[in-house]
Amino acid sequence: MSGETGTSLAFPKAIIFDLDGTLVDSAPDIGAAVNELLATRHLPPLSLAQAKSMIGHGVKKLVERAFSASGMPLYGGALEQANRDMAPIYRRHLTKLTTLMPGAKEVVAHFHVAGVALGVATNKPQLATREVLLHFGFTDQLGAIVGGDAVSHQKPAPDSLFLALERLRVEPADALMVGDSSADVGAARAAGMAVVLVRGGYTQVPVEELGADMVCDSLLDLPTALHGLRSAA
Repeated sequence: MSGETGTSLAFPKAIIFDLDGTLVDSAPDIGAAVNELLATRHLPPLSLAQAKSMIGHGVKKLVERAFSASGMPLYGGALEQANRDMAPIYRRHLTKLTTLMPGAKEVVAHFHVAGVALGVATNKPQLATREVLLHFGFTDQLGAIVGGDAVSHQKPAPDSLFLALERLRVEPADALMVGDSSADVGAARAAGMAVVLVRGGYTQVPVEELGADMVCDSLLDLPTALHGLRSAA
C-alpha cells in the first residue's frame, strides 16, 4: 500500500467500485468478444495483452481501438456498424472466462456487513454489468449499479458516480471510489470524491503515477488500510 492519504478516506459512508479490472478480471471474455468481431472482417485476433490495453473507456472505444490495432481503422458509418455488430457478440462473452479479482467477494461482504453503502459505477453497458454482478452474487449487496449507457458521459466524467451516490443518498465528500485506472481517478476527482486504486487492473500507466489518494496491492488490503486511517483519525 502506498500513496497520499487524507481523513476523507477514513470514514466512507459509501464505496463505489469500478467493475472491470477492479472486482472482476473480464479481459479474457472481452478479448474473445473483440476477436470474434474482428474475425467477421477477416482480421487476425488480438493478444490478451492488447485487449487489456483497450479496456476502460467503454465498448465503443474498445471497438475503435481494436480495429486501429488491426491495421484497419474505422470511421463514421463503418465504425457505427461495427459497434452495432459488437453488441450481441459482447453479450455472449460476459461470464464464460471472467473471474473474480483477488479479495472481491470478501471485501464487498466485509463492507456490506459493516453497514457501508455500496455501488458499482462502470463504463460497461448496464445490462452486461448487471449480468456479471448477478453471476458472481454481488447484486444483493449493492444499492446502486450504474453502467456506462445509463449516463450521458462515461468516466472519466463524474456522471456515473453522481448517479450512484444519488441512489445511495450519500454526498461525494463522504464517499470513496475504488478502481484501477486513470478513468476512475478522473471521475472521482471531478465528483469531489476520495479515490483508491488497486494494482493488477488494466491501466497501462503505473498506478502510483495516476494521482490516487492511496494505492493497494489488492482489494484484500482495503479494509485494513481504511481501519488504520480510522484509528489515526
